Amino acid sequence: MLRTTIAGSLPKPGWLAETEKLWPGWRLEGAALAEGKRDAILAALKLQESAGIDIVTDGEQPRQHFVHGFLEKVAGIDFQKRQTIGIRKDRYKAVCPTVTGPVRRSGSVHGDEVRFARANTKHALKFTLPGPMTIVDTLADEHYRDRGAMAMAFAEALNQEARDLDAAGVEFIQFDEPAFNVYADEVAEWGIAALERAASGLKATTAVHICYGYGIKANTDWKETLGSQWRQYESVFPLLARSSIAQVSLESIHSKVPLELMGLLKGKDVLVGAIDIASNAVETPDEVAGAIRAAMKYVAPEKLYPCTNCGMAPMPREVAAAKLRALAAGAALVRGELGR
Repeated sequence: MLRTTIAGSLPKPGWLAETEKLWPGWRLEGAALAEGKRDAILAALKLQESAGIDIVTDGEQPRQHFVHGFLEKVAGIDFQKRQTIGIRKDRYKAVCPTVTGPVRRSGSVHGDEVRFARANTKHALKFTLPGPMTIVDTLADEHYRDRGAMAMAFAEALNQEARDLDAAGVEFIQFDEPAFNVYADEVAEWGIAALERAASGLKATTAVHICYGYGIKANTDWKETLGSQWRQYESVFPLLARSSIAQVSLESIHSKVPLELMGLLKGKDVLVGAIDIASNAVETPDEVAGAIRAAMKYVAPEKLYPCTNCGMAPMPREVAAAKLRALAAGAALVRGELGR
């Protein structure tokens, strides 16, 4: 019980890409870039293993961005036609490619990366994919003109990819849906249906990650406007509790999310955020253990997975490594208490 994992991303090494950026530029090209990405996957795996993390990821090392990394091999998207759009209800501006025709997967996107990771770790392996709603919210659209219809098209492409990764030996497949905390009405109208379509027919354990965003200024400024309690989860958790998705990853430590909202996820595994990714201050093992104990008031320990609040991509690399060690050490403290 209390198997540790991370939301997905880790900082990229400085020899591979720009550091502490959400959309980092690559420092290598061609064959050197491909080799560098593989080396970075190895480094990410070994970092997690040495820190004591139980369920590891590739750190999203081969992807420039968690959404656009998947989209690079999806037909119907023009990466040469980039537009500056407001995303997450205009929380911040981003330069995004444009959907210009029907979207379809033109071939395996992450299969080689997963097979490489699977061959280089004996730990349980998780792979993260962007969820349909978050993809829709991170693209300019000149074709569908209907967010729900476009989400279902992407859900089909995601499901094809997820089935390939499932066959390659991934034990956990997670869909990242930070947009679920922003568009409550659309989550109910078509967001859950699109997520279910993306995750259908998999042998791997399915998960969805819903958070308040990376630790960038646009997100931390937005959090300051949310009041004394962040209750966005209150509308989506009951919908997820009735869904086929097995695990829900959420933000907790150093947030204003009422812990009792976890009780709305009856029957689900809960990946509770016990590491703050919006601060470079490294948690102590006792602090992590406290976050886990607090979550256990609402979630049974056998259903609880200590995790990070969100991805760590824009964080200094040495800080991320220290936080991983704290996560594993804090979980070990609580495991010891339960064992006694």
